[in-house]
Amino acid sequence: MSLETDVRLLQQLPLLSGFSEEKLRLLAFSAENRSFRDGQRLFSAGDWADSGYVVSSGKVAIHTEGSDTEQPVTIVERGALVGELSLIVEGVRPATAVAVGPVEVIQIRRVLFRRMLEEFPDVAVSIQTRFFSRLEETNQALAKVAGRLKSIEEPGGG
Repeated sequence: MSLETDVRLLQQLPLLSGFSEEKLRLLAFSAENRSFRDGQRLFSAGDWADSGYVVSSGKVAIHTEGSDTEQPVTIVERGALVGELSLIVEGVRPATAVAVGPVEVIQIRRVLFRRMLEEFPDVAVSIQTRFFSRLEETNQALAKVAGRLKSIEEPGGG
């Protein structure tokens, strides 16, 4: 893929919406383009998570630990960012990502992403705000589920 194609793809990612075209160009230039063949793992559950992957072409099946390895939890396509949280925090992969057919990705290492955030604090604030907003949405959804479960557990609630 060309640098310009990579930049256009990165522009579509909500996480990177705070990056100017110039910053995205720098990110794309410093990231690594990788290819995977059908059935090849991008990463496995339990692996140390040190990067995120933007799917440039093809499809990637996501399998969670303990799930039926034949049936993915989801399949993502071009424009998906796999392992988004690993760009920000250290940890292990909670899932396995497997190429479905030939796949090309842009691999963004955490070290590179953090360096971009250090050099451009305005972008870091934008990303922090986005993560807080998503966390609040998740908390609200979980509160609704908790309320439903509580009503089921109560006598006459189910």
